[in-house]
Amino acid sequence: MDFKLTIQQEMIRNAVRDFTEKEIKPVAGQYDEERRFPYQNIKKMAELGMMGMNIPVEYGGSDVGVVAYSLAITEIAKGCASHAVTTSVTNMVAEVIYEFGQEEIKRKHIPKLCNGEYAAGSFAITEPHAGSDAANIRTTAVREKDTYVINGTKSLITSGEASGVIVAWAVTNPNAKKGKGISAFVIEKETPGFIVESPEDKMGHRASPVNELVFDNCVVPANCLLGKEGEGFKIAMMELDGGRIGIGSLAVGVGFAAIDFATEYVKKREAFGKPISSFEAIQWMIADSYTELEAAQLLVLRAAFLKETRQAFTKEASMAKLFATEAARNVAIRAVQMLGGYGYTKGYPVERYLRDIIGTTLYEGTSEVQRIVISREILNR
Repeated sequence: MDFKLTIQQEMIRNAVRDFTEKEIKPVAGQYDEERRFPYQNIKKMAELGMMGMNIPVEYGGSDVGVVAYSLAITEIAKGCASHAVTTSVTNMVAEVIYEFGQEEIKRKHIPKLCNGEYAAGSFAITEPHAGSDAANIRTTAVREKDTYVINGTKSLITSGEASGVIVAWAVTNPNAKKGKGISAFVIEKETPGFIVESPEDKMGHRASPVNELVFDNCVVPANCLLGKEGEGFKIAMMELDGGRIGIGSLAVGVGFAAIDFATEYVKKREAFGKPISSFEAIQWMIADSYTELEAAQLLVLRAAFLKETRQAFTKEASMAKLFATEAARNVAIRAVQMLGGYGYTKGYPVERYLRDIIGTTLYEGTSEVQRIVISREILNR
């Protein structure tokens, strides 16, 4: 069993790490405070190939593989979780269009996602009454000749106001069994009847807007359907598996950022006449934190490898996402504790890391949903 990265994977990780240090870290705190979407950085990241990492070159992607993608998301998240979640979701949208879209739709939208012409893409399935219970969505899409007329509301949609294109789910057959009558559609931002509401004021990931999206007799061409009618729920579940690799990778990055900062702090901070890093309680926090994050990254990279090699990875992706997000949350709490009162102030970044990491336990399925998926996969195998 070889755990060594390829030369290409190491080069990608190092290049993203260098970009993060130079371009992302210096502005992360300010963008968080101002709730400002990082348009300029996202454009630069797209030009470096970060927005289509699993998309073939002929569609504008860099096609470097899922392991390299995971490593990149982790490095970006060490600088800013908002940059990382935008990158993760945009890659996810490009992938679902590539895998299920008609050729005309793929040629129209995927290059724009990859090259940054679209600042982001959005994955719109959540509704006010349908979060974890995604099969319970109520947005409808009615076929009228060569179009679909969409009506309904989506909530908490990442990058909603920044996206050039979204993938949205709607019920096309209300008489079908629950989950069987749902379809997925590609919708351009400027489509009449597509309304983006003001962003939510979130605890974390504040430079990544989430918006309510309203469809008011929104008419889209029939060729915007992904796959076939009724396949939408299956498509969503398949893509969420991959999305969990992205969020798990993000959590690992934020966790490392938190404990790296706290470790450097405790080596300089003195109490009772000596650095607090000399106290056993602090040393155990450091040991536990790095051990848990290394284990989390191994789980995430295993899921990434399985996806990259086209093996089943549903259970592994959920395990990785569950363990990585909860481990990183515990690490961020320890980092605040290691800084004491200063960890609770905005003068140090660990409070931002803690706010950001909490969101990862919710995105792409809550921790509770991951436990359902994992246990179901084990019981049904």
